[in-house]
Amino acid sequence: MLKFILRKTAYGILVLLGVIALVFFLFQGFGDPSRIVMGQTGDSTTQANIRKDLYLMDEKGVTIPKFKQFLYYLNDVSPVCVHSKADIEKKKLRGFFTGGERKFGFKIPYLRKSYQSKREVWTILIQALPGTLMLALSAMAIAIAIGIPLGVIAAVKQNSWIDTSAIFSSIVGISAPSFFMGIIMVYVFGFVLSEWTGLHIAGSWFAIDDEGQRRLSLQNLILPAVTLGIRPLAIITQLTRSAMLDVLDQDYIRTAYAKGLSRNTVIWKHGLRNALNPVITAITGWFAELLAGAFFVEYIFGWQGIGKITVDALEKLDYPVVMGSVLISASFFILINILADILYGVVDPRVRLS
Repeated sequence: MLKFILRKTAYGILVLLGVIALVFFLFQGFGDPSRIVMGQTGDSTTQANIRKDLYLMDEKGVTIPKFKQFLYYLNDVSPVCVHSKADIEKKKLRGFFTGGERKFGFKIPYLRKSYQSKREVWTILIQALPGTLMLALSAMAIAIAIGIPLGVIAAVKQNSWIDTSAIFSSIVGISAPSFFMGIIMVYVFGFVLSEWTGLHIAGSWFAIDDEGQRRLSLQNLILPAVTLGIRPLAIITQLTRSAMLDVLDQDYIRTAYAKGLSRNTVIWKHGLRNALNPVITAITGWFAELLAGAFFVEYIFGWQGIGKITVDALEKLDYPVVMGSVLISASFFILINILADILYGVVDPRVRLS
């Protein structure tokens, strides 16, 4: 098990290095970011100072090669790093460091500062992360709670009206993009039927009360969570149905019936457990997708999460925020895929981790 986890972690680190390289050269490999920060105004001295702050130029005014800029960026975003004492103080790096003038250490990744707000990107994204996590977890909980039982029932009641309805609903759910469903949900439940539903067109996961204190406002979570959960719900339903149809035709299911086990025990304990592998793949993959792909849903509903922060940053050409968002999303993808591989061995005894 440990060897398996270490190997998967090594693969994940290699993938993340590729993502870091792609993100850096995509957003900073071409053009001059200092002109975005400076805008239309500013003299050559101001631009030179900005270029130094962005690690595009050294203290002597010499332009730093792109490959060296990438190594500086990699050193900043990596938890394992080497920094000078002055660099640690200037960037206010947080972690454990040891050594003399050049210190080796372990730190919280430094994603640099926003071009627009001058705040640390890490702080901006961490403040927005709870909203995205809450939205993704709620959407996936809805998809799992409805999709798995519906898929099992559709398989057991094959060719019945329940099965036909489940297939039709799944096709509709898969075909409808999240941004389109978001607009429909906003118009129908947040506008036309708002007096009966009590739901709002937009809102965050917290509200400010009369005393100026923040409090949870889960009412605003319903519409974006349902909208985001429609597509994974449809896919989980179809996968569960297909896997159950295959499992229910196996010899060990007939053996279980022959031993006198009840139908519910055979279906829900023996059948469903052996049908869960493709479902787990869908759940883990879609959960990572929800974390990374909730951009339009968050934007439509005004939900304060990483997606909305990223879209706003794109509009303002605030590349460090966009780059940090991509790296955090990629890290979640890798972590969730590793956890999914471990879950395979827990759920299905036929899978051996080695």
